[in-house]
Amino acid sequence: MPADGSWSTALAIGALVVAVLALALAVGSHVRFERLRRRLLLLQGGSGEGTLLELLAAASRDVDGLHSGLSRTSAELDTVRTDLGRTLRHSAVVRYDAFGGTGGHLSFSAALLDDAGDGLVLTSIAGRSESRTYAKQVTGGRGDAELSPEERQAVADAGWSGGR
Repeated sequence: MPADGSWSTALAIGALVVAVLALALAVGSHVRFERLRRRLLLLQGGSGEGTLLELLAAASRDVDGLHSGLSRTSAELDTVRTDLGRTLRHSAVVRYDAFGGTGGHLSFSAALLDDAGDGLVLTSIAGRSESRTYAKQVTGGRGDAELSPEERQAVADAGWSGGR
């Protein structure tokens, strides 16, 4: 057994080592505790915006609203596409000299068609002393009456060369 003084010194050093280890454990535990406390505050809504579950529920409602809005927008877009397909947006004009000697290419045939090839052809034949205008209905690129070569050309130039 060591002398009385060395025993108390060894005991003091041992107690100091135990105290330092206890302090290190306490600091480590405190750091871990603070991390966990911050995470818990986030989950509980410590930021003042509500709990995490409330925030997730609100985000879910927002996403549902976006899906609903997207469905409505998609349906409206389909309606616009259908309406646009029915507009007379394909057009062409063919100018020509109907009587060979009058000059100036004052006669014309104009085709106005939708996406399905439906619409009309307007033809104006200009002579020396008079002008005549005709309209022919067109369905699927075909005229309700026989189309002249110029009228067929206008329909083709408007994007419908398939039917006459």
